[in-house]
Amino acid sequence: MNYILNIETATKNCSVSLAKEGKTIICKEIAELGYSHAEKLHVFISEIISEAGISYADLKAVAISSGPGSYTGLRIGVSAAKGLCFALGLPMISVDTLTSLANQVFQTDGLIIPMIDARRMEVYSAIFDSKKEMIRAVKAEILSENSFSSITEKIYIVGDSSEKAKTVLTTPNFIFLDEIQHPSAREMSLLSYSKFRKSDFVDLAYFEPYYLKDFMFAK
Repeated sequence: MNYILNIETATKNCSVSLAKEGKTIICKEIAELGYSHAEKLHVFISEIISEAGISYADLKAVAISSGPGSYTGLRIGVSAAKGLCFALGLPMISVDTLTSLANQVFQTDGLIIPMIDARRMEVYSAIFDSKKEMIRAVKAEILSENSFSSITEKIYIVGDSSEKAKTVLTTPNFIFLDEIQHPSAREMSLLSYSKFRKSDFVDLAYFEPYYLKDFMFAK
């Protein structure tokens, strides 16, 4: 069986899942304002392995959410993933954070814009079509009344920037899915398995998360 451990720490959600053949079988996560990643991450990993009734030797790969997001959160997640891969001789898979966030949307029309909160009115965002294909690359941008004004079709907004986005994105085509706040390791499973089947691995020695900017303070 192809078991892959998925780790998501790009935002305040500390999330770990175990997937078998691309399907999530166990997921543990907690979203706290204090960013408890350092305390919770290794506990979640250990509990998941134990509850699944497997050993670390059964893992075929470790997948890490690569950002953008919190500098500290990304460092903690990548360090843990690299440590496991080095110790167990496993390949490491990188999964784009905004892609996994977009994959929580099940609507079949319009566009999807996942957003991760940065400072003030700034967000990290990308644009996806209804098939979850990225059609505009990730970038940092300051939201205003003119943001995405050239798009007339439905736009589904997800992520932890919804409250501030609502103050400027007020036209009827913006639909805010407030229940989708954070990227989760649960949605990484199919993405990481797809990369595993193609042997799309990163170089353990040189991989760095996609900070997008030099530093983002945790909030």
